[in-house]
Amino acid sequence: MSLLTAIRDRDVAQLPSRRDEDWRWTDLRGLIRMLPPPSSAIEGDVGEGVFDELVQHKVVVANGRGEAVVDVPAGETSWVALRFVSRSDGAHAARATISVGAGATLHLFETYEGEGGYVTQTTLSFALGEGAAVERIVLAGDSPNGVSVSEAAVSLAPRADFAQTIVTSGGRRQRIETRVAHPGGHASLRLDGVYLLADKAHADLTTVVTHDGLDGITEQLTKGVVRDQARGVFQGRIVVAEGADRTDAKMGHHALILSDKAEVDAKPELEIYADDVACAHGNTVGALDEDALFYARQRGMNDAEAHALLTEAFVGQVIDRIDQDEARDVVRAWAAERLRP
Repeated sequence: MSLLTAIRDRDVAQLPSRRDEDWRWTDLRGLIRMLPPPSSAIEGDVGEGVFDELVQHKVVVANGRGEAVVDVPAGETSWVALRFVSRSDGAHAARATISVGAGATLHLFETYEGEGGYVTQTTLSFALGEGAAVERIVLAGDSPNGVSVSEAAVSLAPRADFAQTIVTSGGRRQRIETRVAHPGGHASLRLDGVYLLADKAHADLTTVVTHDGLDGITEQLTKGVVRDQARGVFQGRIVVAEGADRTDAKMGHHALILSDKAEVDAKPELEIYADDVACAHGNTVGALDEDALFYARQRGMNDAEAHALLTEAFVGQVIDRIDQDEARDVVRAWAAERLRP
């Protein structure tokens, strides 16, 4: 069952529900009683994207029209802005295929931009050749009335390097899922995320990493801030298969809850079937530190300024891990705007 098949067949019975363990906190069947009609094409220009000035190539998929294909030949470097634009009260699906040849480098700046009460599924496929490098930066600005699911499948080759940072403000229901087939072979994986949720926004960051070979590295850090009646979901699973010795995998999730009605659901998991590994995970959910707030007030800040400063510093640890300087500045500004009360 998936949103994609439900949209294709116009059958709400195929929507995932709370009965599906991986979807129990992002119930679509209980939310969507009837699928809207197919989205119509967007008329006119969709405008500029926030990363347009940083890239060589721009790819826009508007209301599911067109399939995005990004192909970086072996040994080359490419800078690409990939925009998924949804402006409708209808249903649509989008697809992207990203191939990065041996020794090639891709800087991918991916955005989700929404207006209206749409229902959409985006499917992405990443294939990295031996020694390839990808930095994927995602800004997910879905509509407060939109339902959006993004599913990325990532296949790594030995010595490949895949670094991902997802920053989201949620939607009516939003799920951003990444599944990685990790071959070991000194391939390196970083999966980071930030969710900044207010009002009744819902965001679900789900990751599954399967280590199938020797000498693999995974590092993961996700932080969230929720206020009002928002709900944040983090599900992270790292599987170390039998024989995947010398795997080094670390996962951390930390969230701030800034109101009594906000909610965070977290499920970090390690499944280890090999002996010689170094794996760990951590999870914390709490409020802002009262001592830090006190000291900020002592320096003349009002409550709003103190809260904004501390929450920006909290999520800034994730954003600072972005390698590319100009992209880091764009993401930091985007996050700061959404942290303002």
